Parts: sequence; structure tokens; C-alpha cells
Amino acid sequence: MSPDVKESEFPDTSPSGFAPETDLPVEEPLLLPPASESDTNEQIKQIGDRIYAFLSGLPDYLSDFFGEYKRPIITLGLIFGSIVSVKLTLALLDAINDIPLLAPTFELVGFAYTAWFIYRYLWRASNREELASSFGSLRDQVLGRGTPKA
Repeated sequence: MSPDVKESEFPDTSPSGFAPETDLPVEEPLLLPPASESDTNEQIKQIGDRIYAFLSGLPDYLSDFFGEYKRPIITLGLIFGSIVSVKLTLALLDAINDIPLLAPTFELVGFAYTAWFIYRYLWRASNREELASSFGSLRDQVLGRGTPKA
């Protein structure tokens, strides 16, 4: 590190004091003529009329669009709603699971319910038949079988 100032290896190419010469005559600056108030008001009125026409036709456009694409819109809405509800449920369960002593308590309740279900419905053959018949009846109710149609 010497205190001597070294000249740069690259030459200075900055345009200091450089002004290009042009032979073009400059009579007046290139400006737009000032707009008159009536032209400006007319343009604003035209823009307002366009916006009004668009907004007045918007309910018809939306009703036609929804009428044409009703099923896909409802399907997408249901998919989106179910994704949101699953995420909210998982977040709620995670928040509850972070509370001390609740996670082991829930596990014990789950084990107890599983043991009761096995004892009540799966242990004996007669109970398994009862479970199968109640499941079949629920399936018929959900699918609409066996009920008179109105």
C-alpha cells in the first residue's frame, strides 16, 4: 500500500465538454398544441359513456357466463371449499395437540373407543351381522334405494 496515486489502466472516455454539432435548424420546440377545454370535456364524456356501457352490460355478461359454466364453477368452488376446510381442521387439531396433556388424553380416548367398538360389533358373529345390516341400511338410504320416489 503506497500513498502514490496511480493512473488508471483504462482511458477516460467520459464525455466532458463534448457537444455534438448538428446542422438541424431548431425553430420551435416540439410540443403538442394545448387541448381546448371542450375537447377535453368531450373525451372525458366519451370515456364515461364507455365505462357506463360496460358496467350496464356487466350483469348480463355475468349471468350468461354463470349460466353457461354453472357446473364447473360449482365444482371448483366445492373443491376450493373442501381444501380450505381440511386445512382449517388440520390447523385446529395441531393447535389443540400442542396443549400439554391433551395429546395423550386424546390417544387414550381413541384406544378406549377402538376397544369398545371391537367388543361391541366385531367380537361375536351376531354382532357382526348386526353391523353389516345397519351398514347396508345406511348405504341404501344414502344411495336412495328402497325408498318410494315422489
